[in-house]
Amino acid sequence: MENVTHNVKSRISYAFGAFGHDLFYTTLSTYFIIFVTSHLFDKSSGTKMIGYITLIILVLRFGELVIDPFIGNTIDKTTTCWGKFKPWVVAGGTVGSIGMILLFTNLGGLNESNPVLYLLIFALLYITVDIFYAFKDIGFWSMIPALTFDSRERERTATYARIGSTIGANIVGIVVMPLVLLFSINKNHGTGDTHGWFVFALIIAVVAFISAIAVALGTKEVDSDLRKNTKSTSIKDVFKVLTKNDQLMWLSLSYVLYTSGIQITMSLELYYFTYILGSATHFSILATLNTIVGLLSVSAFPALANKFNRRNVYFLSIGVMILGLLLFAVAGKSLLVVLIAAELFFVPQPLIFLVVLMTLTDSVEYGQLKLGHRDESLTLSVRPLLDKFGGAVSNGIVGLTAVWAGMTTGASAGTITSTGRFTFKIMMFAIPLALIIAGSIVFFKKVTLDEKAHAKIVDQLEKVWGKDKVDSDNLANPLKPGEYEYYSPVSGELIALSQVADKTFASGSMGKGFAIKPTDGKIFAPFDGVVRVTFPTKHAVGLVSNNGIVTLIHVGINTVQLKGDGFTTYFERGQQVKKGDLLMDFQDKIIKDAKFDDTVMIVIINSNEFTEFDYQRVSGYVGKEDVILRLSKAEK
Repeated sequence: MENVTHNVKSRISYAFGAFGHDLFYTTLSTYFIIFVTSHLFDKSSGTKMIGYITLIILVLRFGELVIDPFIGNTIDKTTTCWGKFKPWVVAGGTVGSIGMILLFTNLGGLNESNPVLYLLIFALLYITVDIFYAFKDIGFWSMIPALTFDSRERERTATYARIGSTIGANIVGIVVMPLVLLFSINKNHGTGDTHGWFVFALIIAVVAFISAIAVALGTKEVDSDLRKNTKSTSIKDVFKVLTKNDQLMWLSLSYVLYTSGIQITMSLELYYFTYILGSATHFSILATLNTIVGLLSVSAFPALANKFNRRNVYFLSIGVMILGLLLFAVAGKSLLVVLIAAELFFVPQPLIFLVVLMTLTDSVEYGQLKLGHRDESLTLSVRPLLDKFGGAVSNGIVGLTAVWAGMTTGASAGTITSTGRFTFKIMMFAIPLALIIAGSIVFFKKVTLDEKAHAKIVDQLEKVWGKDKVDSDNLANPLKPGEYEYYSPVSGELIALSQVADKTFASGSMGKGFAIKPTDGKIFAPFDGVVRVTFPTKHAVGLVSNNGIVTLIHVGINTVQLKGDGFTTYFERGQQVKKGDLLMDFQDKIIKDAKFDDTVMIVIINSNEFTEFDYQRVSGYVGKEDVILRLSKAEK
């Protein structure tokens, strides 16, 4: 009950954090450029200054792409009493909020009195906000694999977070114009003024800051041995770590094409309502619909992913999105058709985001197995990096589109020419369509990391890493010369390890040992020693005897997929145990109902250190009082 309560509290806190996080991001990435193009400069100097600001944002964003992996690496190296991620979430939320408030001002009139100084201060301010946002963004989303190892629990946490982020991202669209107009001194034909935009940004910044504090107070990282399988990645090795994770790289290419496309269209929607439909206030209707439909879409993800698998959900979503984009392109001035098309375009986005986020999260373990060490934040830094790349492309195209289509200060729907409307539609629909299709082709051909593949990776990882962990820990307590007995840890039918269906154990690569087809569901300590390795899925345990015998006891094959269901453990990492102590209960029926093999595999990981390794029994029924092995190490 306590664990369930903790999970719910953690999910809610994390979801509120995601709400404030996307509230902030959407304001900065989508509505800031509208403030710049429509309000910050007068008509005479506007085109030139908009061009400079767009160029600065583009250059800074692309330059920051190189920095983000190093930010992830820095977070991976962080060790504090508050955890690895929370300090960066709070610091990023604080500095980012203050910086955004300043960005939504004219910096004391410098935009007109001293444009060069304004651009210089703007560049410094923008990069500061962006870097601290990057620390927060990478730290925030990197928390998912640190909160749980259970793929389904990750889906639940991510779903809660996506519900929060969906509300945050879309509620901005609902409140932006009402708030701007409410606090504007001059309504300017429904577009507001700089005072209204400043108050709007102030409100958003305060909420974003409070949500960062909520994450710090309401979440807790899992204390698992697997998360300790890290190493300090040097600066020169940062990109090597990323590029060697092939699934991460193909997913990144697919996602960067996709996110660039959708961000262009989403960023131009308010322009469509303002300069094509001629009613910016109707944009709140779309934003409200997006919020409702987005919540329904996100809530459906766990069920959809469970029934159809993530890969099928991805391609179904892409199909609906393309249909919406095509309908949007021919909607013209019909508000009803625009709303239907925009919803068809929007409803798949939360689903695709969650598929990508889950695949990216699972690539942490994929990279850990392939490279031999774990890089949570470095790996997860890729997703915000790609979003920022898409945002940089989007801001650049939006700025150019506004200028080319004549949608700048003083413009209205009536002043936009047919050439301007055609240019606008090419940029809003044709380019995104090409990018989304290209990204889907890459995903189809190259991304193979799905739920089943991840479960197998975690199972293999626990075996290989568990062996390495107990082996390395035993260096401080080396095997002592002498003769030792190894008792059966479970009752059942003894069989040779080479006969088990698990190739890793059968090959002997883990060490010599034996296997038992259990007749009951109890695992006992085979000697006096200490628990060195525990697993979040509870199906295995690593022990080191007081004399230095290193062993791994693994219950069943593919039982990692049960995620602890049916297993009860009676130990903690570092606990001293006596021979015959009950270590674990497992419900054999649950294993067999899931159609998994219940064979218990026992390996002596440091078996190559023994001068004699004698099997006392090789078949037949054995119990916990039976000696299976006699081991000895001679004096040097």
